Amino acid sequence: MNKQHHRFFVFVGEWKPLLALSMPILLFNLASMGMGFVDTTMAGKASAHDLAAVAVGSSLWVPVSLWMYGLLMVLVPVIAGHRGAGVNEPIGQDLIQTLWIALFSSLIALVYMWFTEPILLTMEVAPEIVPVTRDYLQAMAFGVPGIALFYCLNSFCGGMGNTRAPMVIAVIGLLINIPANYIFIYGKLGVPAMGAAGCGWATSLSYWIMSLGMLYYIARHPHYSALLRDCQIRLCLPRITELLKLGLPISASVFMGGGVFALVALLVGKLGSTSVAAHQVVLNFSCLTYAVPLSLSSGITIRTGFLLGHGDREQARVRVFGGMLLAVAFSSILAVLILLFPKAILWLYTSDIEVTLMAAALLKYAACYQVFDALQASANGALRAYRDTYVPMIVVAFSFWVIALPLGYFLGMTDWLVPPMGPAGFWVGLLSGLVLTGVFLSVRLLLVMRSQTDPAEVQQAASAQAAGSSCQQ
Repeated sequence: MNKQHHRFFVFVGEWKPLLALSMPILLFNLASMGMGFVDTTMAGKASAHDLAAVAVGSSLWVPVSLWMYGLLMVLVPVIAGHRGAGVNEPIGQDLIQTLWIALFSSLIALVYMWFTEPILLTMEVAPEIVPVTRDYLQAMAFGVPGIALFYCLNSFCGGMGNTRAPMVIAVIGLLINIPANYIFIYGKLGVPAMGAAGCGWATSLSYWIMSLGMLYYIARHPHYSALLRDCQIRLCLPRITELLKLGLPISASVFMGGGVFALVALLVGKLGSTSVAAHQVVLNFSCLTYAVPLSLSSGITIRTGFLLGHGDREQARVRVFGGMLLAVAFSSILAVLILLFPKAILWLYTSDIEVTLMAAALLKYAACYQVFDALQASANGALRAYRDTYVPMIVVAFSFWVIALPLGYFLGMTDWLVPPMGPAGFWVGLLSGLVLTGVFLSVRLLLVMRSQTDPAEVQQAASAQAAGSSCQQ
């Protein structure tokens, strides 16, 4: 018993340094997600159609955003590992090559965003919502390159253990986004009222300012600018290939995990504006609550990746278990608060009685999956530090796309199993997917930690490969 108590306090001892690193990430995530919160609340005050358009538009934009975010997140474990191994040469080169990846991926995303109307028609979204949603997405398309650039530079700073600078810039972006939304949505200062499309323009403007701010900060930082000073700018296909081998499974995992929520929003779009609005309110709040385990997950990746690069396998395990324990503890408290105070939460979003009643029922499902969401996020963050990204991708694909989505569709839209449950059926499916993902990824993490070869050798080999694949001028 004493040994178990000792282990518990060792894990708890990890909380303070993890929180010191993760709190700026949390504020960064809250600021970033706060833009979605501002869009949702301000569009909801404009009209139910505008709120529904932002909901459906977000369901098409969020998967693309997650795909880019996951792809560019590769810099976090890679650079943290380089730092842990004491190898600085590949850091700047990896940033340059990831910027190329950001450019190409943003161009693909931009084209997709511009031509989404056929998708909306194919999904049989309510006709009154389609043109408003199209205008919202086309406005968002102008900001996609700036968003990709910001994601890349944020991952670079995260890998360097610098989480404060992105936090400050994200908060500035949010402070710009709020008045920009007010001006563009409602038509102030001589600007015509744009409704939902104004949300897209405000977000595009904010992210371009944020990305330029990050560029300026990195260029003026003496250590970062020194790392980049002698780096070549031209494409290095061998190194890009290596980064994509690690990054694409991360991207696929993030895309499939978030994409299933987005697809559900599209399917709920067939049920009318009230169902769409209620689903969007709960989904948006769930995204805000997810900011905490997501932030801790990033902190776990950075701290664990550094130790694995340094070769301290035992201390890396302490950081993993301590971080997971903290994430689960917080999410348990949050679940209780959601169940106790649903009306206070929904008051922030809407005054519509029908939307409030439906959203209150859906909030119960969101409360139930908080712990499992924290479990899967922290386990996934640890697995990225161990550079295990392929199996988590398979787990996410199976849990969400083979189990959660079909189950949600059967429960929500058909009478094959029970009378159609509407949006609640989809949330039962999402809850099932998160439970499976949390359990499977936790088991996978235990297996990886037990079978992992010497992390010092792994990181040295990875750094040597990165340096070896650097293109010569």
